[in-house]
Order: sequence, then structure tokens, then C-alpha cells
Amino acid sequence: MTKTINLGLILLALLLLHSVHVQTRQAEPPQAAATPQAQPAEDSLGRTTPHGTVVGLITAVEQENLERAAEYLESGLSPAGRRELARKLGAVLDRKLLTSLDSLSDEPDGDTGDGLTHRDLIGVVESSSGSVEIFLDRVQRGRGAPLWLFSSITLQEIPRVYDELEPAWIEQYVPDSLRTIRWLSLPLYRWIGLLLFIPLVFGLATLCTRVLNVLLRPVVGRLGYDPAVRGLTRLGPLHLLILALLFYAGSFFGLNLSSRLFWTRVAVILMVMAVSWFSLRLADVLAELSLGRLARKNRAADTALIRLISRLSKAAIVIVAGLVLLYLADVELTAALTGLGVGGIAIGFGAQKTIENLFGGIMVISDKPVNVGDICKVGEYMGTVEDIGIRSTRIRTLDRTVVSVPNGQLASMILENFAERDRMLFHHTIGLGHQTTAEQLRDVLAQIQGLLAAHPKVDAASARTRFIRFSAASLDLEVFAYVLESQPPAFLAIQEDLLLGIIDTIDNSGASIAAPALTLPPLANALSR
Repeated sequence: MTKTINLGLILLALLLLHSVHVQTRQAEPPQAAATPQAQPAEDSLGRTTPHGTVVGLITAVEQENLERAAEYLESGLSPAGRRELARKLGAVLDRKLLTSLDSLSDEPDGDTGDGLTHRDLIGVVESSSGSVEIFLDRVQRGRGAPLWLFSSITLQEIPRVYDELEPAWIEQYVPDSLRTIRWLSLPLYRWIGLLLFIPLVFGLATLCTRVLNVLLRPVVGRLGYDPAVRGLTRLGPLHLLILALLFYAGSFFGLNLSSRLFWTRVAVILMVMAVSWFSLRLADVLAELSLGRLARKNRAADTALIRLISRLSKAAIVIVAGLVLLYLADVELTAALTGLGVGGIAIGFGAQKTIENLFGGIMVISDKPVNVGDICKVGEYMGTVEDIGIRSTRIRTLDRTVVSVPNGQLASMILENFAERDRMLFHHTIGLGHQTTAEQLRDVLAQIQGLLAAHPKVDAASARTRFIRFSAASLDLEVFAYVLESQPPAFLAIQEDLLLGIIDTIDNSGASIAAPALTLPPLANALSR
């Protein structure tokens, strides 16, 4: 399991690296394309939004394209001075800026909620001689769209802050060859540090997880020693959460802006996954505790409701976590939700039965015609309800097979619930021989009626014994009564006791039970004629 999680985290890191790479490259000038209509062209450097300006400058400096980087400055210096100022600004932002690029406005009007007009504050750079606010100004150049450029007020302070920069402490111990050799625009020593950093963080997270698990186990144990409660102490979500916190703490030690943004994003995504994982486990624990409490209180009727709520809550957790991860991956949720709505309509037409079964399950659980553990008859099947799910209800038949009935059909069928009856019917027809006299018949009727009235488990108000017909082979008596039992085993024992008492009554009166009439085969009937 641990190897699987680690592999998943590595794949996640690669995806995030791709996302950050795309994010820091999205200010690249687009390829020239012929426009069918004469419309104002978009700025090729992406300076129409604060986000595009900051990303464009950082990208140009990383690529050592200072000529292009100078185009993001509001400065009247000479071209050489502007290039040098852009290099210094890029170094200051790379080392000192802690603002996430995701927080920058991606709208042409900028951040309209900060109270600034034609100006955006993107962050504050700390220095020993005083902090510097990094501003962008919206300026108009020619007839094109207004552009966002680094404010001249900010640029005046950049040389002072740049002079205070010191080389990264680790570079003092790194050979020149490891600093000059680059791969994917990063020095080789940073790749080596990354290979050492990840195993170190995983090992430290494992150690912290085990220590915290030992400390938290007594606290969780106070909630009870139920196996469901002990499931909270499993190491998976806790290990992932600690791993996310360590990655977040390590992001502050990043040597450049890209690495800080990368590890911050990794930490946030891992934290979302950890919280979602823990929430799913907590939903299972709460469901198990609720089911145990219902069992102790003999409220099995609410079992299906608890299970439905648990399943729906877990589905909601997964959906919310998925939306948050999509948001962190820079997916436009408005368009995504709109697409889901249109796609949901199309899926709804193609999945009518599934939706019907879902609402059928909700109706079965809310109306409670049957509950888990009830003995019922559905159509031609009779058995015990084992589970009421979102799609179907499972019934264990008398042959010990399991029948799954779609909830959509179950909600519209006639259900016979044997668990809801408060008493069971004792109804038999007894045939006495034709040689039975009227006096014996009256005596049998009176004694059977007395037997029913004297039994403590027979409803005396419903008990009756009547001579109902002359049949070809017998004199038929009807014995009718309700037995005050709802469980079949107890009823069968009482029925057996009553039937034996009726046999004793018939024997004591001198009467006898009629023998069944013999039916001659067709050939024998023909010969007798």
C-alpha cells in the first residue's frame, strides 16, 4: 500500500511540474496568425493582465531574454539600463517574493477590490533597509489595449534591494560545475538536492506519523474500543497530512520562486487528498457507530437510512475533493460545471433506469415498506431483506439464494411484509368420518372451542369452531383463531400444541378423522361399468 501511495505521489508531482511549467510559460508570445477582420490585436507579451505581466517577466528572465523582459517595465532608462533593471527585478522577485501566482488577477481590469485605481499590489518584498511594495500600473500605449507594467515607483527601489541580496547559503558549498551545468533550466545541484529532499521528507513524515499515532491512540481509545473507532488511528490519512505539512514547510526554503510555488501547490493538493481520505474514513466510522447504536436499541428500521446517508455523504466528499483539485489545476470551474450540467442532461436521458432506481431507493427508505431484516414477499420471491442499496434491494430467499430487485420496480410493486404482523392465523379444516353422530359432533365442537379459549397464546375474541359442510368423504369442521405471535418458529410450536390437543379431543369423544376418498383410475372406472 505504501509503495502504491508513493508511486501516486511521484506521478502527481510530475503532473504538477507540468502544470507549473505551463503556468510560467503561458505569457509566451503566440504565433502570428492571419485575422479575417481588422480588430485590435492582443498584446503578444501577455501584458493585458497582472498575472500575464508577472509571469512574462519571470519567464523572460529565466530564459535570459532580457530584451523581452525589459518590455514589462515602466521605465525611461536606456535600453541597456532597462535590461539590467529587468535582470535585477527578476532576481529580487525570484528570491524575495512569497506571493503565489495563482492569487494574481487574470482580468484586464486587475483586482477591483483592493481600492486602487489602475494599480495592483502583487506583494511585498522584505529587506534589511525597509520593505518594498511591488506595484503594477495600468498604462495606455497607442490605440491598443491598456497594458500592465511594473510601476516606476517600485523600480526605483529595486537596485537597493538587489544590492542587499546574498548568494544562497548552499551555493557556497557547491562546486562551480554543479552550478553551471543545467537541465530543464535548473542547475544540476538543485536536481541532486531534490533527489535527497524527497526521501528525507518521506522518512521524516513516517517517523512523525508513528509518534503521533502512539500519542493519539489513548485519546481515540477514550471514545470506545469499537473496531470502527479504532479505524481512525490507521496511518494513511495522518501520514499524508504530515507529508503535506512538511512539503509546505519546505517550500519556504525554496531557492527560487518556481520551486516555492511548486512545493506549495504539492502541499495544498496533498492536504486536500488527506482531508478527503480522513473524511471518507470518518463517514465509515460514524455509520458503523450509528448502526451499532440502532442495533442496541432494536431500531433496525433505520439501518437502510444510515447506510444511504453514509453513501451519499461519501459521494459528496469525493465530488467536492474533485472540484477543489480541478480548481488547483487551474481549470475554469464555471465552464466545467456548465459542461457537467449539459452532459448531465444527456446522461440523464440515457440513464433513466439508474435515476429511477436511485429515487426508488430513496422512496423505499423514506416510506419504509420493508426494512433490513424483514421477511417479505416481493412478486414471486419470498425471503429476508439483507440490504437496501442506492440501486437495488437484496433479498435472501428461502432457498438461500440472493435476489436483487431494482428499487424502481420495488417502489411500484405490491409488497407483503410479514415482519409487520402482530399475530398469525391458525386456520384448519378437519374432516370427521360419516359415522360420527350429532352428539359426538357437538361434543368435539365444544371441546375444541374450549381448547382455543384456554390457550394463553390464542386470541379468544377471534377463536371459532364451526361445522361448515358435508363433503363426499367427511364432515368438515373449520377451526379459526389468531395466535398472539409474530415469529414463525414460536407460532409453529403453538400450532403443533393445538393440533395435538384437537386430535386428543376427537379421540376422547369417540369420533375419528375421516380417511381420504379413493379415486379410481379411469380404466378401472370403465371396467366397473
